[in-house]
Amino acid sequence: MPAYFYTAITATGEKVSGSEVAQDERTLANILREKGYLLTTATTEQAKKKVLSFGPFLDRFHPASLTDKLLFTRNLQVMVAAGVPLPKALDILSAQTESKSFRKVLLEIKKEVVEGQSLSDSMGNYPAIFSELFTNMIKVGEESGTLEQVLQQLTLQLERSHELRSKVLGALMYPSVVIAAMLGVGTLMLIVVIPQLAATFRELEVPLPLTTSIVIGLGTFLSKFWYIAFPALFGFLVLAFRLTKTKVGKRAFDAFILKAPLFGGITQKMNAALMTRTLSSLITSGVPIVRSLEITSKVLGNIYFQDSLEVSAQRVGKGEKLSAALKSYGHLYPVVVVQMVEVGEETGETGNILAKLAEFYEEGVTQVTKNLTSIIEPILMLIIGATVGFFAISMIQPMYGMLSAIK
Repeated sequence: MPAYFYTAITATGEKVSGSEVAQDERTLANILREKGYLLTTATTEQAKKKVLSFGPFLDRFHPASLTDKLLFTRNLQVMVAAGVPLPKALDILSAQTESKSFRKVLLEIKKEVVEGQSLSDSMGNYPAIFSELFTNMIKVGEESGTLEQVLQQLTLQLERSHELRSKVLGALMYPSVVIAAMLGVGTLMLIVVIPQLAATFRELEVPLPLTTSIVIGLGTFLSKFWYIAFPALFGFLVLAFRLTKTKVGKRAFDAFILKAPLFGGITQKMNAALMTRTLSSLITSGVPIVRSLEITSKVLGNIYFQDSLEVSAQRVGKGEKLSAALKSYGHLYPVVVVQMVEVGEETGETGNILAKLAEFYEEGVTQVTKNLTSIIEPILMLIIGATVGFFAISMIQPMYGMLSAIK
């Protein structure tokens, strides 16, 4: 019988791990149930060896996912509310996480906290995992004695970010799969089918239209020089990706996305939702407005939204109202945002009003992503139909010419 390495949860919610010999996973689950454990994961020794060989390598590039941080924040908030000391809470949470590198970071933070360093300062040593938003809110919670409330606010912030990202990625999954399949089938036809048809046309000495010559030339090149074409395409994609990471490239790419049909509206709503949610969390936690704007600008993905908040932070620092500063960016923020911020400034409820705005835009993103598939599907059908039609006409046209010549 195989030996299983397992992780399970006890009746008190504590995570445990170990090994057990069992016939299959169902038998293992029954054995652990008798011990008072609930099985969560089970891996055979052979499978574990394969995972371990790649695990450290993958963890190096993926220290902690958004889900890891969300679970950590939510559980830490529960433990702080229950009065569990921070070192003990960090120790328990490090044992629960799946990521080895995140576990190592949490143990290092626990060690620093035991030595007298604050939690926010310890987290600040790991900016790749804990952003400025995270560390600044934790710092305010520590200084004001409201760490539990701040962690609750952070949990909400991470939950909303996770939901937004999941909805957008989910909506883009279908068109991405269809386009990838179309490119794969098209490339296979160019490499395998087109050269055979080209040989037939050469033997029959059929005059070729321009479109047919282009298709045959592309297919012949790919079939003969695939070892050059595919690495060159990969290199081009890597270069294009790196260009989008430069200041000029990112500015051009973000401008294109903002103006693109379909994606422009989603990008605007996503950034507006993320801006209002983050700013609301920071202001509610007690972070000064100027510092909140500076932190929020680094959270946003679009460089034009980043620039707008950086400039707004400078103007607010000089005594100008936030609503007046945002009014200069009407192409990014709808009038309702400026008006609601102005109401919040007059009533002293800016944090709460921004939270309401965030809910409004998050709901907008949800509605857009729900309709995205139904909008993209006919467009994809048109693109696929046009592509297939182009290839079909290009290949059939010489045949019709040949038949006409025989008659």
